[in-house]
Amino acid sequence: MSEFFKIDSRLLDLAEKAEADCAAPFARISEIETYNSEKVLRAFIDNRVSESLFSGSSGYGYDDRGREILDQVWSQVFGAEDSMVRHNFMSGTHAISTVLFGILRPGDVMVSLTGTPYDTLQGVIHGRGVGSLEEFGVTYKELPLLPDGSVDYDEIPAAVKGAKMAYIQRSRGYSTRPSLTIEVIKKIFSIVRKANPDAVCVTDNCYGEFVDKLEPTEVGADIIVGSLIKNPGAGIAHTGGYITGKHEFVELCAHRLSAPGVGREVGCTLNELRPMYQGLFFSPGVTASAVKTAVFASRLFELCGFETSPRYDEPRTDIIETISLGNPEALCAFCRGIQSGSPIDSFVTPEPWDMPGYDSQVIMAAGAFNLGASVELSADAPLREPYAVWMQGGLTYPTAKAGVLLAAQSMLDSGKLSL
Repeated sequence: MSEFFKIDSRLLDLAEKAEADCAAPFARISEIETYNSEKVLRAFIDNRVSESLFSGSSGYGYDDRGREILDQVWSQVFGAEDSMVRHNFMSGTHAISTVLFGILRPGDVMVSLTGTPYDTLQGVIHGRGVGSLEEFGVTYKELPLLPDGSVDYDEIPAAVKGAKMAYIQRSRGYSTRPSLTIEVIKKIFSIVRKANPDAVCVTDNCYGEFVDKLEPTEVGADIIVGSLIKNPGAGIAHTGGYITGKHEFVELCAHRLSAPGVGREVGCTLNELRPMYQGLFFSPGVTASAVKTAVFASRLFELCGFETSPRYDEPRTDIIETISLGNPEALCAFCRGIQSGSPIDSFVTPEPWDMPGYDSQVIMAAGAFNLGASVELSADAPLREPYAVWMQGGLTYPTAKAGVLLAAQSMLDSGKLSL
């Protein structure tokens, strides 16, 4: 690495120790990558994916065979009855909003069992003058997390009584709570089923796809939803999102995405089918690279004296690593280093800004082939206590490792890291 990047020799020594310490977690990640890669390949073969499916459609998009087969492949991979994978979804928030408005009706109750959802959903739920759930007469409730950030299992039965939807967010968002493992998700929905069999169990699955061998749809979720510029697009899908789960609920969401009575029969795919298929195919490998990057960063910055979560040797359920840096200057220096190690726009200096959907300034470092694609190495954080940075992604482990070391070097150069 010293041939191409100016990294302090002390940092390189720490990196060597960090990688040695990560040997066992890396082996586990590789095992999961192999399993999921074989699962995806089987689905491609079983559904007879062919070159002819990539041609796409225009106009209304009637009878788009490529679109239909992609949904089938996705359903098999995620162990679900049905799926809707579309480039029309502008973001994960858009896909989640489609699920909420597709399933909920005026007078219904939605309960979040994992505390307050991600910042950008606040407008969807509570926004004024924008057609939010609240304005359409949907009641929103949330079950606070316990002081340690875990789910309050004992209070779930009371919380979901009379609720139409039980909602959980798998990843932590801009919080330091633990992300939800597959085992935890299974336990939550098992409790929900006993207390309220009619509740629709929904999981925001962003950042969690292919990190484990099972997906939430295989352990009790009725619907899972996510973005294609995160794990399942592998940095190849240009845009889009997915909704997958029980057929009746996917159908409801289809009528919300297009128009009531029209549903999934329309929606041209243009030239986006090939990258969506290809992104899914590469996703297990790219996700494994991202998880290895997170594990390495966790150990490296722990060796540098910072608190990291999850720790390098803890089980993983998403690609996110949280590093508590203590002050805004250290946070900004970290992000500058990540940006300098990006393949795109490495010469740009990230600065905090008033990002739509957030209640404080946000700094983002992401030199990505697809704008905002957080399966590519990126780091972002709101400038507020505890001044932690949320780092995720890495299309390849070697290049992402270089980015992590450049982040540490940037902090060292700025006097915010001591060795």
